[in-house]
Amino acid sequence: MEKLALLSVSDKRGLVEFATVLVKQHGYRLLSTGGTARLLGEARLLVTEVSQHTGFPEIMEGRVKTLHPKIHGGLLCRRDKPGHLTQAANHGIPLIDLVVVNLYPFAETVSNPRVEFEEAIENIDIGGPSMLRSAAKNHESVTVVCDPADYGAVLAVLGEPAKLGELRRKLALKVFQRTGAYDAAIAKYLEGQQIEPDLEALSGFPANYSVSLKKAQSLRYGENPHQKAALYGNFHEHIQQLQGKELSYNNILDITSATYLIGEFERPTVAILKHTNPCGVASADTLPEAWEAPFGGIVIVNNTLDAALAKVMAEIFTEVIIAPRFSDEAREIFGRKKNLRLMIAKEGLGADALQEVRSVVGGVLVQDRDRTLGNIKDFKVVTKREPTPEEWKAMIFGWKVGKHVKSNSIVYCRGEQTLGIGAGQMARVDSSRLAVWKAGEAKLDLKGSAVASEALFPFADGLIAAAEAGATSAIQPGGSVRDEEVIKAADERGMAMVFTGIRHFKH
Repeated sequence: MEKLALLSVSDKRGLVEFATVLVKQHGYRLLSTGGTARLLGEARLLVTEVSQHTGFPEIMEGRVKTLHPKIHGGLLCRRDKPGHLTQAANHGIPLIDLVVVNLYPFAETVSNPRVEFEEAIENIDIGGPSMLRSAAKNHESVTVVCDPADYGAVLAVLGEPAKLGELRRKLALKVFQRTGAYDAAIAKYLEGQQIEPDLEALSGFPANYSVSLKKAQSLRYGENPHQKAALYGNFHEHIQQLQGKELSYNNILDITSATYLIGEFERPTVAILKHTNPCGVASADTLPEAWEAPFGGIVIVNNTLDAALAKVMAEIFTEVIIAPRFSDEAREIFGRKKNLRLMIAKEGLGADALQEVRSVVGGVLVQDRDRTLGNIKDFKVVTKREPTPEEWKAMIFGWKVGKHVKSNSIVYCRGEQTLGIGAGQMARVDSSRLAVWKAGEAKLDLKGSAVASEALFPFADGLIAAAEAGATSAIQPGGSVRDEEVIKAADERGMAMVFTGIRHFKH
């Protein structure tokens, strides 16, 4: 019995080679359309145009060409049902055994900010998804391929029915994943093109929230060895790994937190993070001046990392080092530590990550990413004493860092250097005590420091603890029912305090 393969693709990579093997080694007859048919014909392969096969011409500028009973009947006919086979024979419908279709590049088209609406609409594929879905539904009998990467796997098992049946089911799943993502991309585009704006959609929070991301890689495990994990999306388009062991789930979380943190600073800055929390941040005229040796963790810088700093950093243990660029000499120095992960953070990192999504019981939470420090011009001095220029500098630096520390967070700074950081404690005063203890462990004097709190001081005790540790200025959102008590405590201790009017909870 004649075997038919229907090939109609926009991505023509490897198609000629695949079709050649189908014809010459497996005896398939080829059906095709438009540019795909021309390509196969130029390769001296015998091709039947779909319009010849159906006896019906392509019409409406190619919008209607494969939407025909001779196509979908050939795909959907169940070979195990005599009634289906009889009807196919009575209506002259040859059975189609293999389908290769990939879709119009809709997502790529609308990614261009200057794309016209009409062009976007014309790139909505109708026949392609229809053929894929028909073939995938009948995958017990039809092999369906939507990704050129699968050509080799198909050819490897075409002569082995048992293995082919197993592969068909996997390919059918891939089809429905692909068409689902395709429809989601169209819906997302149209939501943003409403003539009468849907305020929910335009705000980025549509009535129906869907996400479809391609698997980027399997991970060895999740946060712990007993948890399975995988990475989805385009992380690797923003972060390039130069050397070292494969990234872990926790590495990826830390790298994400590190890149968001470093984006707050323009002057040369070094930050060290552990468990997504900053444990040391400093800015200076050069990166070596900003460096203070930690042990372990994730290190990120915002300027080219050169040999001078690489020599110092190579003396200690670090898991990951992230920079926008590494000098050749620095690459050579770090190259001696084979397990050390070196990562390039490309410019504009995170620009597309304007929302954060977190799983909760029965669904997900979606929010805009916290991308503002607040308007510094609107920050209000609430104490009798005005901050000195040095205190202002330290407070703003601490405010930038504190935004990226898990709540409750307290950050002590002097100039453009953190001295002590307290993160994630149940009481704000406990975060303050932890930060003081960490500074003491590092033999750093907190006298004359500034303290930054990402949320309000609910009681005066947290501020008093900071003053007793040596802080002379404080920055916080304000807004507590006990603000007057906190301001009074600051005044009694000669502290300067600023209210920002904006909170940076981080859970």
